[in-house]
Amino acid sequence: MKSRTITPVVAACAALGLALTGCSQEASKDSGSDGDKGKIKIGYISSWSDSRSTAFLLEDQLEKLGYEPELETISEAAILYAGVANGDIDIYPSAWPEKTHKQYMDEYGDKIEDISTYYDKAQNTIVVPDYVDIDSIDELKDNADKFDGKIVGIEPGAGLTKVTKDSMMPEYGLEKDFELVTSSTPAMLTELGNAIDAKDDIVVTLWRPFWANNAFDVKDLKDPKNAMGDPEKMHFLGTEGFSDDFPEASELIKGIKLDDKTYGELEDLIVNEYEEGQEGDAVDQWVKDNPKAFDSEITD
Repeated sequence: MKSRTITPVVAACAALGLALTGCSQEASKDSGSDGDKGKIKIGYISSWSDSRSTAFLLEDQLEKLGYEPELETISEAAILYAGVANGDIDIYPSAWPEKTHKQYMDEYGDKIEDISTYYDKAQNTIVVPDYVDIDSIDELKDNADKFDGKIVGIEPGAGLTKVTKDSMMPEYGLEKDFELVTSSTPAMLTELGNAIDAKDDIVVTLWRPFWANNAFDVKDLKDPKNAMGDPEKMHFLGTEGFSDDFPEASELIKGIKLDDKTYGELEDLIVNEYEEGQEGDAVDQWVKDNPKAFDSEITD
């Protein structure tokens, strides 16, 4: 079993300052005085490890290409999509726009460039520890007391939260027997870890790919009504015209294609194996171990 390190949430106050500050997108495109290819602001949700992992991957590789990447931590997906649409953010490096974040794409999609997809088996899930004696979501209703009538969720604005609340719970008739308790991903993981240590019953919202599926002894509950939705793809999204303004960056990004192995290793290195502040070293190790994960020749 991997280490169950839970990275604390980075202060997200910058997200509030992000909204419509009037920062010109042109400022991020201006070339520097020493042949720099321009500044690229990467927005990510620090408590979501897929977002954090790919953000640091892009920061490392874009810097090697001669750009000036700048990371911006955001607290909510809605703010991040708005930032990409209005040009305050150049890239969102791990979006789920097809289903989980569809509401934001419906609102902002005409001002967002879908640069590419990098993973095609993303799945929202409902999870219990391996020792819990139920195997399907449709067994939850008759076992509400076992879980104290709680489903432990993540951030209120997460797409996973919306799918769970608006699709899964009504589809399985759980609204009267269960409360979806939201807070943050680290808080959910802490509750999950504490429950497993005590061998208590707990049900949580999770997703794949995510390092916690390997770090904790858990199982996905079957979803016979497909209320959590079909697998979807994880995308790199950019502000409108990104590929025209940053062609080399776009070429690099389009070359990133990850499978379960390469994605899992990237996330595990950044989240578990290296300390906060050593993400660049984690990415360098990952590139060394996975030279064929993307067209690294661009940055050689």
